[in-house]
Amino acid sequence: MEITFSLNEINEVAEKILAQNPKKIILFNGEMGVGKTTLIKVLAKKLGVTSPTSSPTFSLVNEYEITPNQPLYHFDCYRLNSETEALDMGIDEYLYSGNWCFIEWAEKIENLIPIDHSILTIELLPDEKRFLKLQ
Repeated sequence: MEITFSLNEINEVAEKILAQNPKKIILFNGEMGVGKTTLIKVLAKKLGVTSPTSSPTFSLVNEYEITPNQPLYHFDCYRLNSETEALDMGIDEYLYSGNWCFIEWAEKIENLIPIDHSILTIELLPDEKRFLKLQ
């Protein structure tokens, strides 16, 4: 799926992404400030998260509840210095839990990512629109 959108269309974009039935592990690629976290917040809400969401930049992972006993994990791997740090925090348990895992800066842990995943790339266009590609 490829789509060009403005931020005021982000709710519709999130619905279109989920309608594609992506894998539960989604890697969010794009430059800092392109809107990865903003899109993740909307996707989480569309999946049923009712609690406030925020970037896990300092905690590395935030856990949200979709329904009782069904979490969604949001990772921000930007601050990781090595894959060993991710393993030390138990990332493999999250990634193989069968739950939704949204991962920003996944290139920091590329060797740990399960084969079965989707990739969502966002690019900022000159007119403040975004180009999104879901693979």
